[in-house]
Amino acid sequence: MPGEGRLIPPHGGYRKLRSFQCAQLVYDATVIFCDRFVEKRSRTHDQMIQAARSGVQNIAEGSMASATSKKSELKLTGVARASLEELLLDYEDFLRQRGLRIWAKDSPEALAVRGKYRSDRSEKSDPSDASDRSDPYRIATASPEVAANTLICLINQASYLLGRQLQKLEQSFLDEGGFTERLYRERQARRRNQ
Repeated sequence: MPGEGRLIPPHGGYRKLRSFQCAQLVYDATVIFCDRFVEKRSRTHDQMIQAARSGVQNIAEGSMASATSKKSELKLTGVARASLEELLLDYEDFLRQRGLRIWAKDSPEALAVRGKYRSDRSEKSDPSDASDRSDPYRIATASPEVAANTLICLINQASYLLGRQLQKLEQSFLDEGGFTERLYRERQARRRNQ
């Protein structure tokens, strides 16, 4: 790496991350859900939408910050995951407080949502796809129980992806160091070459 001349490595590219795509799907669906089922003037309405938005925004911000701070990237990716965990609890509260069923992780319904997510991934990257990308899980017409449980499945998927992303970021940081270490190595290499 020293002497390569790339002090600031390629960064960004968050739109291609599966974690970002899933978190964005959760955000869009949460807006629909909250507008349908949560009192618009309530704090919960705003907090759920903000938690979903925070998940998306922190992934993007962390990806862009990675150029000069792997530590910031790790931190912001962790914040994204924590925001989605907060949102997960809101959906579980919604179901519990209304006496609605929370799907078991391996229930047929949960498996169907996960299967649809896996099969939709390839279509998501194709901008010419004519399917309704604004509400692919039909949150706008689903019952409260189905809508909340579907979102729980999607949040769990996003959280899983972020967990894997954090492991890779951690390993990369341990293997390559951060910006300050790259800067030091590059300066030492230039001094040796002079």
